[in-house]
Amino acid sequence: MRESARRVAPRDWSTASRVVAEAYFPHELRQLGGSHEPRLTLRTLDLGPVLIGHVGWGADVAIECDYPSSYEVNMPITGHLESSGRHGVVTSVAGQGAVFRPDTPSLITHWDATCTVLGVKFDSSWLEVEVERLLGPDRATVKNLLPDQMHLEHGHGRAWRNLVAGLATHLRDPDLFADSDLVRHQLAGTIVAGLVEACGHDRLGARAQPRAIKLLIQQVHDDPARPWTAADMAEVAGTSVRRLQEGFQASVGCTPTQYLLDVRLQRAHADLINLPNLSVSDVAARWGFSSASRFAAAFRHRYGVAPATARR
Repeated sequence: MRESARRVAPRDWSTASRVVAEAYFPHELRQLGGSHEPRLTLRTLDLGPVLIGHVGWGADVAIECDYPSSYEVNMPITGHLESSGRHGVVTSVAGQGAVFRPDTPSLITHWDATCTVLGVKFDSSWLEVEVERLLGPDRATVKNLLPDQMHLEHGHGRAWRNLVAGLATHLRDPDLFADSDLVRHQLAGTIVAGLVEACGHDRLGARAQPRAIKLLIQQVHDDPARPWTAADMAEVAGTSVRRLQEGFQASVGCTPTQYLLDVRLQRAHADLINLPNLSVSDVAARWGFSSASRFAAAFRHRYGVAPATARR
């Protein structure tokens, strides 16, 4: 299980710094006045290539840090975070996010005592591939996509912040998504798609053509249980996620995700009738549903009855 919830109360600064370095990011910590003990807050949720963290020091500190092979977006929940960006000093408060880049020395000049941060760390190689898949080949790079500071008060930015915050409410649950690579993969992909939207990228490529949509439909039918993400589908169609959705809606009358769900439900319905030895949970897992309860809800919405009733 990769996910963890940490409740740590180190009594000295060197231990607090080491705990954060091991769990989240390497750094050099310096206190800004005062000699009281740290009041560290640290919890993380590991989604594989994406790590969500909730961090607070409980004191005024400065941090020199590296993000080896990682991008990081730090969103203050309370207080303020002052850092040096590519174009000068950046001060971030609630509703904003400071962006840090891989293998680039970063200086947080003031992490104030009241500041707790909700951070999202991305594996850089994985993120670069996902962004290309979302936006289409040769459309953008992560370096150009991400500003030094994200504004997350309105629109897609606010929606992305709320998405991350919603996942962060589960940081206290050590068993969440245990041994579920499928769920982690889907959530990581969703976070990146939301990030791209939040950055307001407008070079989205051409609308998916009927031939590309037909190819995607064929692959969905060939392997509906695959843990498809929006980026996976856009890559097959050779365009961006938004242009795929537009083209798919125009050609098929629904979104690619809705189409995938319908194919999965059709296969599951056939199994319930023809394979009585399989449990409802087995059928759900066989066709890519993350849980039996979610499968049952989708099945009931589609067919008007519960899976067990359909079997009888």
